[in-house]
Amino acid sequence: MNNPDISTATPKPVYDVSLAALRDSDRDRYLACLLSPQDKRGPLSALYAFHAEIARVRDLVREPLPGEIRLQWWRDVLGDPSGAGGEGHPLAEALLACVKSHELPVSVLQDMIDARIFDLYDDPMESRSSLEGYAGETASALIQLASLILDPAHAQQSASAAGHAGVAQAIAGLLLLLPLHRRRGQVYFPAELLAATGLDRDSFLSGEDEQAVGLAIRAFAGLGRDHLAKARAASGAISLGNRHAFITLALAEPVFDRAERVGSKLFEHSIVPSQWRRQWWMWRAARSGRW
Repeated sequence: MNNPDISTATPKPVYDVSLAALRDSDRDRYLACLLSPQDKRGPLSALYAFHAEIARVRDLVREPLPGEIRLQWWRDVLGDPSGAGGEGHPLAEALLACVKSHELPVSVLQDMIDARIFDLYDDPMESRSSLEGYAGETASALIQLASLILDPAHAQQSASAAGHAGVAQAIAGLLLLLPLHRRRGQVYFPAELLAATGLDRDSFLSGEDEQAVGLAIRAFAGLGRDHLAKARAASGAISLGNRHAFITLALAEPVFDRAERVGSKLFEHSIVPSQWRRQWWMWRAARSGRW
């Protein structure tokens, strides 16, 4: 498919590395950058590449402590007003340039880092509010920060949509990663949701009661749908410029559809849509503003 909005223009040098890193670490948000206005692609790539970097810390370490050290390093980089802590680290330099040029709130980025500590352990997600808080500090915050890059004058008016969109997006992502999380012994499903289907952490992970597991997966997808519906209801407040911050949300509903269809089989089978389908859904969302 041909998209006249995607340019091959070279981003500013400070962002070269972040754009290349994002292409390897998060192909969907890499495409979201290319679908965004040319002058915003570099800063967006720095923000998204940082998010991808802290999201994959669990993949890089064997024990929680080294993971916490990696996350603390990012906190220290952001907490140094001089920016000296990021010197020599191209991705950190790109992030700091983005933070400075777009006046991004450092506290929000640091809260995002803190939320990722949960990923390093196998503690259960205690409640629906805990899940929504986790999603709010990660996926929702990412959308709102992207809005501050894209159209800062109108970012606040899309905050409600960003809040619900982030939860929907986080739930979709957790459904995609469910086979991996199960192998690790991680459970992001709220304990109260599991209890409502007659499960606890151990029985959910064992997968022996396929009917109950299927019900839990459908209930989790239903929670994502609920937030997606609320995000859509609030989407009228999103400015034309800031709709690019929501492009990847176009992937959420197809994931919910697939998860509900396969039920307990999701433990063994990937439901990740093909690359071309994801590109089509995102391109369509960028053109129409609907997801």
